[in-house]
Amino acid sequence: MLPTGDRYETLRDHFVWRVPARYNIGVDVCDRWADADPQRLALIHKRRDGGVEEYRFADIRALSNRFANVLAAHGVERGDRVGVLLPQAPETAISHIAVYKMGGVAVPLFALFGVEALEYRLANCGARAVVTDASGAAKIAEIRHRLPDLRAVFVIDAVESGVADGCLDWHGLTDAAPDAFTPVDTAADDPAIIIYTSGTTGQPKGALHAHRVLLGHLPGVEMSHDLFPQPGDRIWTPADWAWIGGLLDVLLPAWHHGVTVVSHRFEKFDGEQAFRLLAEFQVRNSFLPPTALKMMRSVVNPAARHAYRLRSVASGGETLGAELLDWGRQTFGMTINEFYGQTECNMLVSSAATLMPSKPGIMGRPAPGHDVAVIDERGERLPPGALGLIAVRRPDPVMFLGYWNNPTATAAKFIGDWLVTGDQGELDADGYIRFVGRDDDVITSAGYRIGPGEIEDCLIGHPAVRMAAVVGVPDPLRTEIVKAFVVLQDGVTADDALVASIQEHVKTRLAAHEYPRAIAFLDSLPMTTTGKIIRRELRDRT
Repeated sequence: MLPTGDRYETLRDHFVWRVPARYNIGVDVCDRWADADPQRLALIHKRRDGGVEEYRFADIRALSNRFANVLAAHGVERGDRVGVLLPQAPETAISHIAVYKMGGVAVPLFALFGVEALEYRLANCGARAVVTDASGAAKIAEIRHRLPDLRAVFVIDAVESGVADGCLDWHGLTDAAPDAFTPVDTAADDPAIIIYTSGTTGQPKGALHAHRVLLGHLPGVEMSHDLFPQPGDRIWTPADWAWIGGLLDVLLPAWHHGVTVVSHRFEKFDGEQAFRLLAEFQVRNSFLPPTALKMMRSVVNPAARHAYRLRSVASGGETLGAELLDWGRQTFGMTINEFYGQTECNMLVSSAATLMPSKPGIMGRPAPGHDVAVIDERGERLPPGALGLIAVRRPDPVMFLGYWNNPTATAAKFIGDWLVTGDQGELDADGYIRFVGRDDDVITSAGYRIGPGEIEDCLIGHPAVRMAAVVGVPDPLRTEIVKAFVVLQDGVTADDALVASIQEHVKTRLAAHEYPRAIAFLDSLPMTTTGKIIRRELRDRT
């Protein structure tokens, strides 16, 4: 844990990685606590029918041991890949722990993936088993004949839905299995997880991570939650555990520290319900992606109906900007801490209100232990104020081992010892890093380099605008102009007067060269399953 009371510079200068040679995620986040404090509360799960289940660390150990024995009995061996196609649920966490303890490689899969997305990922990684529910089993049934490596499909709701042909009853088999299991003695560098990228620039790639990846996440997680953990902490996120933000930013780091996790799957995310859940379970810490924050922002005076008492809120995936940060202070009574990373190398940069001043529109400083810089295309560090590539130097415990079966793409990710994120940014004189945009998102207009984030933040400050995205479109005079795609608040009608009002709003608050010279109104924005705007699709519409 990061020492309380020290300033950022002290933490950074005195930080030392302590990654043991032999390390297993499952043992660390489960068995260690089951030995030390077996009745410590690990998980509070709110079912979709409103019922609540609680699991102690002793429960998680017994169930994960049982399922590890089930996997072994069905031919899954060390190094085999096991897909986990489930939403937030106890069985999701238990299955992950079981796979880690038996030396397998977990492959988290988003429950809303269609059959083509599932087929690509399961075939690409050669999954030997999948844990899913009835809905997922129906999808897999369509493609199973094209997945020759797949030996077993375990269904968690088989009793309610009936066991589909060729599928296995997760609960029936797990309940009957012995609860003793000796975890495999894994090295910290042994493979543990494949998380597929969102595929916004081509086919998704499987980022292969070692067991050490969890330890690599800890400084950034602790920093982004204002010196996490503190007594009484309890954490929840709407981010699905199928993604790195839910799994490795919340669930596993919390259990490393013995902190209780709250889980729930919304039928559809709703801001009012989110505030209600925060209050109902007295959540103290939350990772709220920018899209979730924007939806919660539309809830009027939530504190009048919900007695939530958050200690820390972290957000990552897209920059927030002054409008959302101001709303966060008014709503939560604290500064939302932004953090930055990506599937291949996560939680690299963070802000932390208890350690350093917050700068709107700037994501923070490198988390202790990570050598993050802005470099040029030759791999040279750039001075403060220069626009360049955000990169992190290897070796680093949080860095991926490589793309699964794709050495060419792995090599292309590096310039020398620098892993290049694909994002552009600037370093300021105080060591803060400002995210400007993806390489292909930065707009060049009349000689200016314009990042979309600041404009999007300004746009949502207009009372008529619910959500907004900005791209550059070709222009013969200026090279590119700024075009905004806007989703309006309910009851607002788009007309020429509104276009002029929105343009003036940006022009007077930012700069004349940044206002959107073109505006299109949409019912919704195209987004990845992790809630990031797919600007490529918007550019294709121009």
